[in-house]
Amino acid sequence: MIDMKYQIQYKEETIPYELIRSRIKNMYIYIKEGKVIVKAPIKLKDKIIQDFVNKKAKWIYDKIKEEKEKPKKEEKIELQDIQRLEEIIKNKIEKYAKLLQETPNKVRIKDIKYAWGSCSSNRNITINQKLAKKDEKIIEYVVLHEMCHLKYMNHSKDFWSLVEKHLPEYKKYRKMLNKNYQRDTC
Repeated sequence: MIDMKYQIQYKEETIPYELIRSRIKNMYIYIKEGKVIVKAPIKLKDKIIQDFVNKKAKWIYDKIKEEKEKPKKEEKIELQDIQRLEEIIKNKIEKYAKLLQETPNKVRIKDIKYAWGSCSSNRNITINQKLAKKDEKIIEYVVLHEMCHLKYMNHSKDFWSLVEKHLPEYKKYRKMLNKNYQRDTC
């Protein structure tokens, strides 16, 4: 349940948001299925968070409206799509394991709601099955991104330098992936 103290006003509309505090450096807002989620550093004061959200009120309002108007089309993923995805992932994991001198403990494919991939502290990589319909280069970017987390469990400058070293045009693929994922970062 969303605490009603977390809300903003825009165009005479009250927009509630969920506040999630975690060990992150920067605050950001994302909108998924019409729900506004604000992630903020643990010790950041409520006033700073509220000011940031208020400054982004128009952006939030526009993104919610845009999401409501966008037709929902869920691409059906067939068995051959998953098999193709498995093969691409296997090949890219092998490629980057050699280049990075890092190997994950486990690699799995499953439906993830808020990410294209993840890498746990146990060195397990999970890739979103929704990538099955995506271009191979986009899948490669996600695999490389997660493999780089085996060296850097963060999104530091060193992490992004490593991604760029192995896939110089990664920003293009990242942008293509994230055009469906509404997010604004502080």
